[in-house]
Amino acid sequence: MATLLFHNIIFGPVQSRRLGVSLGVNLLPAHGKWCNFDCIYCECGWNADHRNDRRLPTREQVREALREKLQSMQQSHALPDAITFSGNGEPTLHPQFAEIIDDTVALRNELALHTKICVLSNATNLSDDRVFHALQKTDKPILKMDTAMESSARRINQPQGNYSVTRVIEQMQRFDGKFTLQTLFLRGVHGGEKFDNSAPEEVEKWLEVIRLTRPREIMLYTINRDTPAQSLQKLAKEELLAIAQQAAAVNTWGASIQIAG
Repeated sequence: MATLLFHNIIFGPVQSRRLGVSLGVNLLPAHGKWCNFDCIYCECGWNADHRNDRRLPTREQVREALREKLQSMQQSHALPDAITFSGNGEPTLHPQFAEIIDDTVALRNELALHTKICVLSNATNLSDDRVFHALQKTDKPILKMDTAMESSARRINQPQGNYSVTRVIEQMQRFDGKFTLQTLFLRGVHGGEKFDNSAPEEVEKWLEVIRLTRPREIMLYTINRDTPAQSLQKLAKEELLAIAQQAAAVNTWGASIQIAG
């Protein structure tokens, strides 16, 4: 099992399947992982395997590292399409996430006006108003919901602590559609239990999430890297396309639908 940790505050740029040329920002420990999910497909591996480091970068360190990188890219005439908060876990767990977003907006406006600010989040901290309002300041808050079934969420995402699909949907509705819904589809066996979030009953509940939250963009994708759990299967592009077609059928408000196989 090969896993990937990001050992710097700023990493990349990388060519993202979803975001173009993306400059990554890691607000989590440089040599550890901090997340309130323990997804069976996470490229960073299991939480328990990477708890040796709990040191977080400071707001000042993030600001200066990002400034330095953007200035360098500006001089090379190679500014990124996106500045993307992801890294070794859930970025909104950083206690100064809101202030760091403010700094990032200011730096983007100063040095890279056409670059989009994106956040990859598991949507568990939306009830924190500071996090919610910070995400509203970004160009693309990308909120994960891999399944609308509680039992499947426990198998696929393995939330650490209290988690409720219903509560997350209610918080997503606060965005008035100004967010991207991101879903990873896969099937397999874990802990002796089979799962398949592309099964008809799963997709129907997921479509109801789309109807309730009306996101402006829907991202569908499947596993594309090594995963900590074994016996996971990626979906074929044709299967993703079939799900996307069902999403298009309920999408009466013109959301864009993106597939990354």
